[in-house]
Amino acid sequence: MAYEVRRDFRGYGANPPDPRWPKGAKLAVNFVMNYEEGSEPSIQDGEDHSEWGLTESGGQQGRGRDLAAEGMFEYGSRVGFWRLMRLFQERGLPMTVFGCALALERNPEAAAAIRDSGFDVCCHGWRWVKHWELSEAEEREHIRRAVDSLQKTVGNRPLGWYCRYGPSVNTRRLVAEEGGFLYDSDSYADELPWWLTVEGRPHLVVPYSLTHNDGKFNGHVGTGDDWFSFVRDGFDMLREEEARTPKMMSIGLHMRLIGHPARARGLAKLLDYIRQFDDVWITRRIDIAQHWMATHPYPGRGLNE
Repeated sequence: MAYEVRRDFRGYGANPPDPRWPKGAKLAVNFVMNYEEGSEPSIQDGEDHSEWGLTESGGQQGRGRDLAAEGMFEYGSRVGFWRLMRLFQERGLPMTVFGCALALERNPEAAAAIRDSGFDVCCHGWRWVKHWELSEAEEREHIRRAVDSLQKTVGNRPLGWYCRYGPSVNTRRLVAEEGGFLYDSDSYADELPWWLTVEGRPHLVVPYSLTHNDGKFNGHVGTGDDWFSFVRDGFDMLREEEARTPKMMSIGLHMRLIGHPARARGLAKLLDYIRQFDDVWITRRIDIAQHWMATHPYPGRGLNE
């Protein structure tokens, strides 16, 4: 039977599994830097408008070329990227890069820095497009181009997948069909990974979060301290719940948002706060996926079967 996206309102229920994180950690924390700048909708790439999402633009999408919006995106790759890299590397902390393939092609210096960093790259698509508007053949081609591109720019094929804008009903099946991915993160439905069966084969989902995310700067929180407090509360709550079961926490970052100095100060405070806890596993996304595969192997059927 062909795989179909099915809603699952139960999940693990009242008794989620113990993930058995390494060294008895109470919480696994994964920081994600979204590298999108240069792949977004733009006149140069055939759209009829410039993208303004997650910028200072104020949310007025017009038609035609918007040079101000373009500059805000360029800030992310020209300045914000290097600031975020320094914040993590000076502290010796790992992170995951959600990399849009075309964006990294357009900044070879950044791609080389990622390649040399030891950070893992999860494929964020070929371009920042609405996958649900693509035909199945077009989406399959986007996935192929993204894999080939990242292999060249960062030196390794991506092992994880996460759509920009969100997946289509075909995305997970096509990602599984490609055959080289260990997981996708195209879900916000849980705080632990879970297995599915896709086209008769095991498929792991490692969920992401738009809550513990710097997208909150676009209207929900204001200052770096606001964001620090908001994400710190989520972190503290998850650690306190350890008596029931340890969880994972995804913290999403965008170079053109939290890469600005006033916001980056809040990120620096968060990094210094979290790393003081010896019972927290700060790790890459691929490490979470591989740990889950080794510790909780595919049970023979997916969670919602």
